[in-house]
Amino acid sequence: MSERIVFLNGCLITPFRTLRKGSVIVKGSKIERVGASPDAIPKDAITIDVDGCYILPGFIDIHVHGGAGADAMDASLDAIEKIVNFHAKGGTCSIVLSTVTASKEEILRAIEAVRKAKKELRAGAKILGIHLEGPYLSMKQKGAHNPKYIRDPSPEEYEEFLKYSEDIVRVTVAPELKGALELGRRLRERGILPCIGHSDATLDEVAKAMEVGYSHVTHIYSCTSTVKVRGYKIPGVIEASFLFDELTVEIIADGKHLPPSLIRLILKIKGIDKVCAVTDAVRVAGLPPGTYEVGGLKVLLEEDGVWLPDHSAFAGSIATMDVVIRYLVKDVGLSLEDAAKLVTINPARIIGIDREKGSLTEGKDADIVVLDKDLRVVLTMVEGRIVYKSEYIDAQGL
Repeated sequence: MSERIVFLNGCLITPFRTLRKGSVIVKGSKIERVGASPDAIPKDAITIDVDGCYILPGFIDIHVHGGAGADAMDASLDAIEKIVNFHAKGGTCSIVLSTVTASKEEILRAIEAVRKAKKELRAGAKILGIHLEGPYLSMKQKGAHNPKYIRDPSPEEYEEFLKYSEDIVRVTVAPELKGALELGRRLRERGILPCIGHSDATLDEVAKAMEVGYSHVTHIYSCTSTVKVRGYKIPGVIEASFLFDELTVEIIADGKHLPPSLIRLILKIKGIDKVCAVTDAVRVAGLPPGTYEVGGLKVLLEEDGVWLPDHSAFAGSIATMDVVIRYLVKDVGLSLEDAAKLVTINPARIIGIDREKGSLTEGKDADIVVLDKDLRVVLTMVEGRIVYKSEYIDAQGL
């Protein structure tokens, strides 16, 4: 069998330009050529004619808890395999699995399971590592995190987590907490991205956090502060995100958390290159409506999203990345090129993997998503392996 796979006649979204009736040649696990002329395509290559479809870089989701009834906190290979297969169907090629606030022992088990899955799993989306969302969060901005386990950072605890620093991609912390600044320094020392989130910090507290290395804001407008003290408005995390150009931000673009106008405002202020989109998907993504448990809390899965029982807050999302792309294009009004940046090159830059992933660039990993004209996934390729294909692709005998 040929070691080359060629995608033919697609509309390439690189995402720096659009190339109509273009081709991509994949050799092994890498992209060999982009936009090759027909006479440059090896005669023994396996060809996939995607005429009428879009070819994009593989989507990168840096904030995912679960899906298909499984959660990263289940701390098992079976659960993680369900998650990565489920999200691969939505075009996710690279995934950062997220924890929730829990006991030290539960978080350590989740880290160890992700570490093992990174080495052993070859199905679905590629696991980049883990995102510790908590337990060092603000009680006032806890959202759907279990208040039983929210606490201040202590070196005695987080140093145990940092023994797995090669497997931890990012940590979300409320920087106003006692000990949070020292934790930020330690994260930077270990090559981990310190993130501000679930925070009631003021502008000054965010500035102090940036001075020790915090540089990214977890799901802006979701559990991020605008502070009011004795009637006075005090700039909080949201305003700091806009004021400081150095901060990047992520949005939950599931069509539920943020209306189109608010996403347009975020992009207008921050600029397209400082924003990435995530799903923040939880266990119940892909399940029928009903009552479930997420992170030790009861949640309600309804037609319009997953909620805490009193509907005071969303409890994550039920989206996959193709849902995000369709929302950004069809509702927010972005071009497909700009929408693609939010889920490919931008998250790659934020977590420091843009030399290997994030664009259709020769020499980068062959992470490729093919979307039909309605922006629905027909094929997902991860490092040269087809991990999901629709009936459209099956019809070509692949």
